[in-house]
Amino acid sequence: MRTRLARAQQALRDQDVGALLVGPSADLRYLVGYHALPLERLTLLLVPAAGDPALVVPTLEAPRAVDSGATALAELVTWEETEDPFDLVRDRLVAAGVAEARLAVQDQLWATFTLALQARLPAARWLPGGTVMRELRVVKDPDEVAALHGAGAAIDAVHARVPELLRPGRTEREVGRDIAELILEDHDEVDFVIVAGGPNGASPHHETGERALEVGDAVVVDIGGVRRGYCSDMTRNYAVGRLPDGYAALHEVLEEAQEAAVAAVRPGVPAEAVDAAARDHLTAAGYGERFVHRTGHGIGIEVHEEPYIVAGNDLPLAAGMAFSVEPGIYLPGRYGARIEDIVVVTEDGVARCNHRPREVLVCA
Repeated sequence: MRTRLARAQQALRDQDVGALLVGPSADLRYLVGYHALPLERLTLLLVPAAGDPALVVPTLEAPRAVDSGATALAELVTWEETEDPFDLVRDRLVAAGVAEARLAVQDQLWATFTLALQARLPAARWLPGGTVMRELRVVKDPDEVAALHGAGAAIDAVHARVPELLRPGRTEREVGRDIAELILEDHDEVDFVIVAGGPNGASPHHETGERALEVGDAVVVDIGGVRRGYCSDMTRNYAVGRLPDGYAALHEVLEEAQEAAVAAVRPGVPAEAVDAAARDHLTAAGYGERFVHRTGHGIGIEVHEEPYIVAGNDLPLAAGMAFSVEPGIYLPGRYGARIEDIVVVTEDGVARCNHRPREVLVCA
C-alpha cells in the first residue's frame, strides 16, 4: 500500500492536481486498507501531491482506523463532536499550499461533504477522483490476480452445489438463502444472489422472489461474494427437470458467443472488440436485439469497476486487467440465459478465473 500511495502521488503530480480527497469507499480500502463506515460524520483521507497523507476521522472511529493498519500509512487526525471537520480539512490543505489548486474528490464522496468542502475552499478547482484512481486500479498486481483466482475457485464450488438446490416447488428465495449460506463457507460476505426462474430469467437484474420453480423452467443463477477483499461474480444456467422448448439451441449460440469473446481477449485489443466478438455472433444468429447490456465489467475490490467491456470503449487491454465476460439472451415472457466468467488478461492472452461447465445443466 505504500507503493500504491506513492503511485497516487505521482499521478497527482503528473496531472497537476494538488491533492486527492478520499472518503469511505473501495478507493480508501485500496490505498490504506481501511474499511471505513459511511457515516454522517466525515472520514476523509487527504493525499497531497507532495508530503505525507493524513486520515481525518471522528474520534469515536479512531480505534477502528488504528486497528486497520491505516495509521501506519497516514497521519491520524481526529475531530471531536463539537468541531467542524471541514474547517480542519481546509486548514490542512492551506498548510500544504494546495487550497487554491486543482483538487480531486473521490467519485462516491457524499454530495453534502463535497459541497461543504467546496464552500470552505472557494478558490480550488474540482475534478472527480476517478481521473486519478482509475489508472491505478485498472491493472491488478500479482497478489490481486491471485486473490481473484481464489475468489473464482470459491464461487465455482458454490455453483457445483446449485443443482441439488433446484427442485420443483422450491421458491427462488428459498434457493437464494441456501446459496447465500454456501457462499459464506469460503467468502467473507455475500455480495448478491440472483435466482431467476422461468420468465424471470428474461430480467438481467431480477430480484429473487417468491415464484416457485416448475418442471421445464430455465433458471439463471448469478452470484457473487467478497473473499479476502476481492470479489467473485459468476453466472450459469440450469433447467428444472427438462429444457424448455427452444432453449437448447439458444444456449448453444450463447456458449459460442461467450467463447468468441474470451478468445478475443489479449493485450493491446480494445475493450470494445471483446464486446463486438460476442455481440456480432449473437446478432448473426438473430439474437442481437435480445442482448441488452454490455459484455462485461471490471472486477477487483469492487464487483463493478474499470474496465467496462462495451461498444465505444477503445481502451487497449493490458496484462493484469480483470473483467467479466457475460453475454446474455433475454426473451420476455419466456426465459433468459447468461454465461459469465471472470477473466484476467495475461502477457500473451487470457486466463479464466472460473472453470465450471458452461453448458446448461438439467437438474433432476
